[in-house]
Amino acid sequence: MELAILGAGDVGRSVANLAGEYGHEVVALADSTSAAVDPDGIAVDAVLERKVSGEAIGTDDPEDVFETDYDVLVEVTPTTLGDAEPGFAHVKRALEADRHVVLANKGPVAERYEELRALEAESAGSIRFEATVGGAIPVLSTIEDCTPQAVTAVRGVLNGTANFILTRMAAEGLDYEHVLAEAQDLGVAEADPTFDVDGTDAALKFVILANVLGDGGFALEDATVTGIQDIPGSALDLAAEDGRTIRLIGEATRDGIRVGPRLVPENGALAVTGTRNIVQIETRNAGSLHSSGRGAGGPETATAVLSDVGRLPPL
Repeated sequence: MELAILGAGDVGRSVANLAGEYGHEVVALADSTSAAVDPDGIAVDAVLERKVSGEAIGTDDPEDVFETDYDVLVEVTPTTLGDAEPGFAHVKRALEADRHVVLANKGPVAERYEELRALEAESAGSIRFEATVGGAIPVLSTIEDCTPQAVTAVRGVLNGTANFILTRMAAEGLDYEHVLAEAQDLGVAEADPTFDVDGTDAALKFVILANVLGDGGFALEDATVTGIQDIPGSALDLAAEDGRTIRLIGEATRDGIRVGPRLVPENGALAVTGTRNIVQIETRNAGSLHSSGRGAGGPETATAVLSDVGRLPPL
């Protein structure tokens, strides 16, 4: 497949870097200000070197990406809420041109799911979005293999930053502000960690899961969300006395989405530590299925993107 990649952050660069290993060619890579476009394949190493050194990616305009001959648009621009722009517009242009789309951008799938599916129905192209939920963990493909109709609920831990903070608070008896500062120093938390610690990031992922289970009908505003900012260290100490701990747990069903701190058994499946994620898929026919791993990171998320590319039919 020939890939056009919109977004040159950690994930976009990793997709470009790994594409050749999966047998694909990158014909375009763009950030918000410039692009490198070549129908015969861009020089990935040189383009990435320019990006990392702070230079322009190339001499082309990002708009030129849509004019080149590509099979799959890889949409990995930053997630935005509400109208999910410009990501939604990117997907729309590709599908209307009868191209495939693979997303790591959560916004369009969480906020405008039905519109995406309507565009897909009118296109020769398809959309896939494994990378929007759980990084390299094969959550959506597992649901697809079981068929969504046979899945009754999905729950788990889907934000590594919040999980790291809760793990450290429990292990060291430290308060939230202290551990947050440590996480920021280590690069585990952003300078502005709101999206992670208030539960929004996890909620977006569970909204996507609810949309998959129910074939649409949900957006972020439909989720009941509580973050971890107000959890005192004493709460984790009390939980430990009872053989339990606290994790930011989300749940998606056809009836709705909930995300918030929950007590879980200290040695239970959902008590993953550090930045690890875990997903528990409840099915009618196969019982409870668990998958765990790193839920973020450039190479990890890129593997989900490229696995989706590999599942696409030829155009």
